[in-house]
Amino acid sequence: MKLEVVTPEGVIYTADAEMVTMPAVDGQIGVLAHHMPLLTRISPGEVVVRTNAGVEDVLAVGEGLVSVTGDHIGIVTDMAIESKNIDEAKVEEARQRALARLRDKISDEEVATVNASLARSLAQLKVKRRRRA
Repeated sequence: MKLEVVTPEGVIYTADAEMVTMPAVDGQIGVLAHHMPLLTRISPGEVVVRTNAGVEDVLAVGEGLVSVTGDHIGIVTDMAIESKNIDEAKVEEARQRALARLRDKISDEEVATVNASLARSLAQLKVKRRRRA
């Protein structure tokens, strides 16, 4: 089945996948070929792609939507990065900035924005650190 991961920057990742697991809002889900049609939201976390070539690719993703139709999976998300491209020091710095910003007096809208940024940073750190172990 064909997997496409799209962010505001464009198509970030494509693969012919045997299986894809992802962080849906109600828990991890796995999708194999010929899965029933599905439209659901994903939470920041880890997408694991087992390609037809037997390779396992891992991506950190932000919030988004997943559409499964026939032999196609489309993920539209605000952030996606392959684990091999995550700069742990840079992400940790972003996490620290977000935490410091939450300590300031900020509006509810800014709190939501900072919390989203923090969730994306934590997803990247989780993926990078888990894959390193």
